[in-house]
Amino acid sequence: MIKPNKLANNNFLSSLDLSTDEVFHILELANNFKNKKINIDLNNKVLGLIFDKSSTRTRVSFQVAMTRLGGTTIDLNPTTSQIKRGEPIKDTARVLSRYCDAIAIRTFDHSDLEEYAKWSTKPVINALTDLEHPCQALADFLTIQDEFHDFKDVILTFIGDGNNVANSLILCGALLGVEVRIASPKGYEPNSLVIKKAYEIYNNKDLLKITNDPIAAAKGANVLYTDVWSSMGEENHKEEKDKDFIGFTIDHNLVRNAEKDAIILHCLPAYRSKEITDEVFESKKNRIFDQAENRLHAQQALLSCLLN
Repeated sequence: MIKPNKLANNNFLSSLDLSTDEVFHILELANNFKNKKINIDLNNKVLGLIFDKSSTRTRVSFQVAMTRLGGTTIDLNPTTSQIKRGEPIKDTARVLSRYCDAIAIRTFDHSDLEEYAKWSTKPVINALTDLEHPCQALADFLTIQDEFHDFKDVILTFIGDGNNVANSLILCGALLGVEVRIASPKGYEPNSLVIKKAYEIYNNKDLLKITNDPIAAAKGANVLYTDVWSSMGEENHKEEKDKDFIGFTIDHNLVRNAEKDAIILHCLPAYRSKEITDEVFESKKNRIFDQAENRLHAQQALLSCLLN
């Protein structure tokens, strides 16, 4: 029976905190958890959740994952703790290290996450920042693996804002050697440093394509993926972005350019008629709810490696 391997890095702040072998190991573990072929008992270990941003899937999947692993979670709501009153991160991190066995943090600035990791003596997990969403990427590639069995010749096309999800898809895709295409309007491309890091990892630099043409990006793709155009904290720019993203909706015409067996992914929540039409969202190509379920299995695998 497969057993969780200890990860080289104590924290999971970025997709790049994992090696290629570690990503494959986590995906294999996740598959085993999903198919109930493995049972890990973490002996009542505690995961602290610090969520500055609202959450459905990330929060619930971490809570259920810890419960299934024989552990517990504690919700450290910033509005009902000293965090909101301005207690320094270095103090909060050192205190929580005495209570919790790991801390999952969902916040705005990636630098805040790094500050927690600097002062915490226990593993810190990126549950989403404005820069990356690495737990989501693990679930995404697990979903792709479930569908196509391996990543050979798979083309993943992300259409929309070059946001945290796009950044993590790029980095995790580089580790796995998957062709990743990102199609965004001009000015909304993914983080330039993320792109640079990915090119340093890829053996074949042609496997990463950044474009402003959604049709070209969709041609021959096996996976079409999108996300909301305005992330949390960008509500003031919503109307402007809705105009800038005209033509970047995953609709029937765009899907016709992809492979016949292409699947549709969305990390949710989804806004029909904006980044995706209801017709495409509800089509047989939809693997969105499998993808959401895989958050649970991927995080079980991740936690078992960090805590077992």
